[in-house]
Amino acid sequence: MKVRRNLLIAFSLLSLSVNAQRIKGSDTVLPVAQQTAERYMNQHPDARVTVTGGGTGVGISALMDNTTDIAMASRPIKFSEKMKIKEAGQDVDEIIVAYDALAVVVHPSNPVKQLTRQQLEDIFRGKITNWKQVGGDDRKIVVYSRETSSGTYEFFKESVLKNKNYMNGILSMPATGAIIQSVSQTKGAIGYVGLAYVNKDVKALHVSYDAGKSFVEPSFANAKNKTYPIVRPLFYYYEAKTEGRVKPFIDYVLSAEGQETVKKVGYIPVK
Repeated sequence: MKVRRNLLIAFSLLSLSVNAQRIKGSDTVLPVAQQTAERYMNQHPDARVTVTGGGTGVGISALMDNTTDIAMASRPIKFSEKMKIKEAGQDVDEIIVAYDALAVVVHPSNPVKQLTRQQLEDIFRGKITNWKQVGGDDRKIVVYSRETSSGTYEFFKESVLKNKNYMNGILSMPATGAIIQSVSQTKGAIGYVGLAYVNKDVKALHVSYDAGKSFVEPSFANAKNKTYPIVRPLFYYYEAKTEGRVKPFIDYVLSAEGQETVKKVGYIPVK
């Protein structure tokens, strides 16, 4: 009886480990992962999916350390990260689960409604320091950014700053929610967030990538039809050898139901 009981316990633990999945990384991907995980577990009562943020770099590091099964990323994996993975004898697969528009947000009372890419670059590089320089009030610009481990930080630097360095003294926030909170409480503030995080507490600016000829609102429709310029793919990364364990959940995320959840959260489906 004791042997049989031990076998049952061992089988239960094995079953739990197969159905338990850890997802970690990008704060941008976090809302999608949380919502799809909740719906997936409702349909699969024996499944356990835990989702935590921390940033893209944190998620990819956790994947290398085997402390997560899926890394959420708002940027492609870096060459240096690929080399570390290869050196560790690992093989990582990449899946695009959604697309996201990056919105530039200010305090709701700010009269400025639109900025060009060049103006954004100059603000985030410290060349424009007062709102009156871009048609606003005589007020110091308080610039918020994500931390360097964030994929959103990397993408904004690449797309908006054209890979130039951010200004010294920029206020780095550990999570997207912290940027929303800080901008909503600071009249001179500006920051950038994933479109799904935009709410009534902040104002999203219209952006021009053609030197001011046309300004486009960051919206689901404009991101989908590609008229809004700051759009990027969102990724899941996982070890190839764990595909059997993670594939049922990833298949659900890419299913019609999963992609409908992506849409409801505020991102652009891949299908």
